[in-house]
Amino acid sequence: MTRACLNRIAVAVPEHDVHSAFIVFAEEMLADTRMRGIFRRMASRADIAHRYSCLDAQSECSHDAPDSARRLYRAGNFPTTARRMKLFEQNAPVLMRKAVDGLALSDEERSGITHVLVTCCTGSYAPGLDFEIVDHLKLSPDVERTMIGFMGCYAAINALKLARHIVRSDPKAGVLMVNLELCTLHLQETQNLEQVLAFLVFADGAAASLITAREQGVALDSFKAVMVPETRQLITWKIREYGFEMLLSGQVPGELGRALHEGQLLPERDDIELWAVHPGGRSVLDAVEKGLQLPKDALAASREVLSSFGNMSSATVMFVLQRIMQRAQPGQSGCAMSFGPGLTAETMRFHAV
Repeated sequence: MTRACLNRIAVAVPEHDVHSAFIVFAEEMLADTRMRGIFRRMASRADIAHRYSCLDAQSECSHDAPDSARRLYRAGNFPTTARRMKLFEQNAPVLMRKAVDGLALSDEERSGITHVLVTCCTGSYAPGLDFEIVDHLKLSPDVERTMIGFMGCYAAINALKLARHIVRSDPKAGVLMVNLELCTLHLQETQNLEQVLAFLVFADGAAASLITAREQGVALDSFKAVMVPETRQLITWKIREYGFEMLLSGQVPGELGRALHEGQLLPERDDIELWAVHPGGRSVLDAVEKGLQLPKDALAASREVLSSFGNMSSATVMFVLQRIMQRAQPGQSGCAMSFGPGLTAETMRFHAV
């Protein structure tokens, strides 16, 4: 059977670092002084130094700064879903091109692309990003395109699973995968502290990857999806009149830690040397580390990505995998793991070639 390999990954973020500005904004939004104090303490413990956005958090609310975050998110007048989706249409292709260009495809690699996969849960339009990718790379018009939408943070693992099926069924196939999210377009005006803390971790980012039968990078060995029983209400993502509304319960880390400890998500793991865990937040990584009884440095790549970029939904695990691939030695085995609505864990076993 042909073996599918993730040959390489390129990542990209927008230019605006908004993390510090968001903390100030969120404190201003919270009316309750006690809630402000709790938020400030939680923000200081989040282990996030930078998060990037297509919106400029420094510009004032003026017509000269149409992408000003403060112009978009004004108290009592947060934008409609239509306004947010217009910004998605304007900014998503720009970030996509940055990620795809970073992949530095050779002419041979580009001509060998037969499939384009896109994951995104923060915006959509048609003709969409799949068409933008085909046009930007001047790919053949008969390239097969698949959009994997609204699956949240674990969508990249699902896309890699599909890419593996494609390459194993056709060894000559070349799959270009793009994971792109503009999470900062969905900030909500709220006094709910749990919701504000969820906004504290999310950011914009994109990854582009090439998957072929060529023995380069990491081999995609196997996949497993597990839905944790009686947790469906803990992560939800719904389209409403004023953007996409997220519920991210504080119970998520505890439930993940329990499921991992009990062996529900990963019953066999003795041979795993490399861990590419989706950094949904510091508490999530702490729960995984404790649940699996991992050494302190096992999730170093995940913690680095969380600190440098925050949680970029489906793109994030690819940022982690990129770092793992840069450091991996041939033959080392690994596990990639992402969590999202369901509560669902998607896992991928791989090894460096």
